Amino acid sequence: METQGGITVQRALELPGLRSGLPEVLAGADRLDRTVRWVHAGEVPNIASLLKGGELLLTTGLGLGTRPAEQRAFVHRLAERGIAALVVELGSRFTRLPAAIMETARACGMPLVQLHREVPFVTVTEEIHTEIVNGHYALLRQAEEVHRRCTEALLGGGGVPRVLGILASFTGDPVFLETPDGQLLYAADRPGDEAAVADPLQMWEGLRGGRHDGPPTNAVLVDVPGGGRGTGAVRARLVLLAVSSPLLPVHRIAAERAAASLAVVLMQARQEEELAARGRGDFLTDLAEGRIAPDDAPAQARVLGFKPGSGPLLPVVMRLAAELTPTGNWAVLARAVSDALASLGVPVLLGVRPVEGRVPLLVGLRTEDERAAVAGRVADALRTGVERAGLERAGAHPPVVVVGVAGGWATAGAGLRHAAETATAARGLSDRPWYDARRLDIDLLLWRLREHPDLAAFVDRAIGPLRAHDASSRPPLLPTLETYLAHAGRKAETARELHLNRQTLYNRLARIGELLGTDLDDPETVLSLSLALRARRHVP
Repeated sequence: METQGGITVQRALELPGLRSGLPEVLAGADRLDRTVRWVHAGEVPNIASLLKGGELLLTTGLGLGTRPAEQRAFVHRLAERGIAALVVELGSRFTRLPAAIMETARACGMPLVQLHREVPFVTVTEEIHTEIVNGHYALLRQAEEVHRRCTEALLGGGGVPRVLGILASFTGDPVFLETPDGQLLYAADRPGDEAAVADPLQMWEGLRGGRHDGPPTNAVLVDVPGGGRGTGAVRARLVLLAVSSPLLPVHRIAAERAAASLAVVLMQARQEEELAARGRGDFLTDLAEGRIAPDDAPAQARVLGFKPGSGPLLPVVMRLAAELTPTGNWAVLARAVSDALASLGVPVLLGVRPVEGRVPLLVGLRTEDERAAVAGRVADALRTGVERAGLERAGAHPPVVVVGVAGGWATAGAGLRHAAETATAARGLSDRPWYDARRLDIDLLLWRLREHPDLAAFVDRAIGPLRAHDASSRPPLLPTLETYLAHAGRKAETARELHLNRQTLYNRLARIGELLGTDLDDPETVLSLSLALRARRHVP
């Protein structure tokens, strides 16, 4: 059994030193699970004043007194001090313990043990202290293992929710991260039978309700440093809540180790608004990458303030160009987008992922029919946010907004992942307010093949001569071919968009066919050229 930083009285009696004294429990047999924090040996009447509580006291009884009143007072003072147990060695002072001592110990509920054989107290002390130290070392090893897993999760991009999930799994109880003034930032539920697990938001509300008069007795609070100037500044606070099992010292140690890791991450967030936006981004990313089960997602989303109705969920992802990815201003971006979407009338969960330069969202639609209208409003808000945050750069590719397939929680993660990948694959396409992920599956497939040598070889075979021509001659012919194919071979529309007369267009198309040695009216050729033009963005 794990104890509060020591061993139990029962375990102490089982060690060779005390066991050799033939111990007999005279009182408190039902309380042998008390924690022995330390061992003390003494024979003075006022020894209780020297103790702090949690000690196992060894004595031969010389300080117990001779009268029953003195003996009762001696035991009472030890019980009030909160010692773990009183162990009396028979022989020097008593051949049997007086009734007053036994009766008082039973009345106080304090374990009382008599030893029928003489034992070296120094040996007993060394054994128990060694056991306690070994126990402390074992606790530290467990806490360090949790710290290692938390660090790996953070380095792997798992984010703060992943750390909280590791702690919740270790403690078997829910874990929360709050601001210094008590506002909820993140929550992780304890694992177990889904039917037996309460909504973490309800747990949090219950926890808050019990904290009006100070910290709750069934929780451990650990400060996460780094909120401002000074060594005592607090950035956030970890809260471990005892629901299904008591919290042990190792849980506090693990929380302190995890808090040190979290401090490094939280120091990068300049304000609580950005911190909350990062938290929502971590949740949406964990959902997209399958680290959050669809059945668990609604409760965690409610903790983050997202309470959609029964309609479909619309995944949206905005990807900033590499040259736009900032080191700050994410809070400004999140606030600007939220302000722009305030009049939309539908619930929105918006997060940020600074490392990837990505802004994921989930929008709660009323019906599938409003998908296009809502997508346009969300895309406008995202671009407004980029502008207000000052993230635009002259000459840079504009942000790409991709709207995924609407559905329930069972498909929300896959929809976010698909939209995120497609947003990366869509970079370099002609600028549009937003892209429908369903219409870019070919671009996504080509992007996934970008490192395969056959893709570069295919592009070179299909349009290599045109690329070589455009590198040294004018006018360039690739834009003409791209526009021609985009209009499905309709020459009048192609000429109109390129601002060319028809004869000039005919001459350019003839030159393209000559360079490629192919017929632009052949369907197979058209398909091959269309794919090559799409793929050229992903190859050198």
